Amino acid sequence: MRRVDLASDGQAPSDTVRTGFPSVDRWLGGGIRRGDLIVLGGDVGAGKSALSLAMALRMAQEGTMVAFLSGEMTAERVMERALAVEGRVRVDDLRSGKLDEMTRASVGAAALRLRDRTPRVEPLPSASLDALRTRIRELDVQVVIVDSLQALALGDGAQDEALAAAVRALKAVALDMDLIVLVTAHLPKWERARPDPRPTLEDFGALGAVKQCADVVLAIYREEMYAPGYGVEGATELLVRKNRNGTTGYVDLYFYKQWLRFEDMLDPDR
Repeated sequence: MRRVDLASDGQAPSDTVRTGFPSVDRWLGGGIRRGDLIVLGGDVGAGKSALSLAMALRMAQEGTMVAFLSGEMTAERVMERALAVEGRVRVDDLRSGKLDEMTRASVGAAALRLRDRTPRVEPLPSASLDALRTRIRELDVQVVIVDSLQALALGDGAQDEALAAAVRALKAVALDMDLIVLVTAHLPKWERARPDPRPTLEDFGALGAVKQCADVVLAIYREEMYAPGYGVEGATELLVRKNRNGTTGYVDLYFYKQWLRFEDMLDPDR
């Protein structure tokens, strides 16, 4: 009841962390919760890594201890993306150094913001799921973001079996260590040609482990990827396909492809 009273007074519950996207947080009852496994899926190129990194950056700016473990990029590449997101600049322009004075100032300001409050970025331990558990325990953080589930599908068994084992292991980590685990995932069962290409729970495969074990399942859908010229460029639906503690639906985001940056359509950054 004390927790209920605190929430009614406008204070965030002690077990809840805001994602930094107000519309997402409202839909999830204030944010994501310790002990939960959140799976973020989408088609190739939909922006799974970009959105998970955006959440990591925003949570870190609010003082949350976050680790971003990448199985698809080096730490340097991840931080390059972070500068592009925060500085509103193209990654290619950062690489080439072709920045005008205004853009250079914007990137410099972004670097200052990130200097003291940035996620801990590391390569994803690839030896075994036990190695991952050990490393997460050593990190001593509140939120762990794993990019991606497929990078954890180890072993000699079938791919679906390996994915299911990884999902169960991540859920156990969230519960045992009382932290939030967010993992990105490809959609092995997704079919582009069907009438409605929006991802469903069944598209995650993994022998139904995502559907069964995850507390929250989010899926990115960008209409412009399937109907160029018909959808609004950048318009994104973040589909809430499973919400163990609430309802399902969707949130409107906008994706600035040139900067790899997502923003909340109802609460855009200024």
